[in-house]
Amino acid sequence: MAESLEGLVAVVTGASSGIGRATALRLSASGATTVLVARRHDRLAELRDEIGGRGGRCVVLPADVTDGDQAVRVVEDTVAALGRLDVLVNNAGVMLLGAVADAPVEEWDRMIDLNVRALLRLTHAALPHLVRAARTAPRGVADVVNVSSIAGRAVRSGNAVYGLTKSGVGAFSESLRQELAGRYVRVSVIEPGATETELSSHVRPEVMAARRKAMGDVVRLAADDVADAIDYVVTRSREVALNEVVIRPTTQVY
Repeated sequence: MAESLEGLVAVVTGASSGIGRATALRLSASGATTVLVARRHDRLAELRDEIGGRGGRCVVLPADVTDGDQAVRVVEDTVAALGRLDVLVNNAGVMLLGAVADAPVEEWDRMIDLNVRALLRLTHAALPHLVRAARTAPRGVADVVNVSSIAGRAVRSGNAVYGLTKSGVGAFSESLRQELAGRYVRVSVIEPGATETELSSHVRPEVMAARRKAMGDVVRLAADDVADAIDYVVTRSREVALNEVVIRPTTQVY
């Protein structure tokens, strides 16, 4: 049975588009006050208006979470403004595919900085508040949700460094799950397959053409399909933990 998130606070990174945007809408509909985090203030303002128009509550915190100080400040400002933190959704990420041999190494740095380092800094800053929420809140549980990718478990030529970052997210999530299980801070990793978002727009054109050919006629997931899974994870009762969720389009083979 789904539990209400009424009175709880959820931080969602990468909230300006795609899975992050859809997740913020879902969690707001479930009762949470959502903290919208991304670099694009104009997109966040539009989402704030949409959430408010649906009767939800949210706070906009523009930030570049690849900056360690800004990542920590997101958590500090959330707790200062709202008094608590119950759910952290580490969704911000970038996917830059292509062969290793001719890759611009700057792309690797971008993926490691956002997909790994930012997630680590945000999670580390949030942990004391999540542990406190699990100990003091009526529902008795808190959540870290890390949005990974099927690329973290399905090795394919052309996604070596992206897959490296996402498999790292999976390893970190499982170790952290074991560390925090006894304190009722659940750690879940979500591994979407092909999803219709802006993520692929950052891929070099020649790489994207090859990717489209490889995907064939697969009908991609909608961002809201993944957001629905995230909402399901964080609305379970305290004795139920969905630690790993793989969600693919039905016809996606790998």
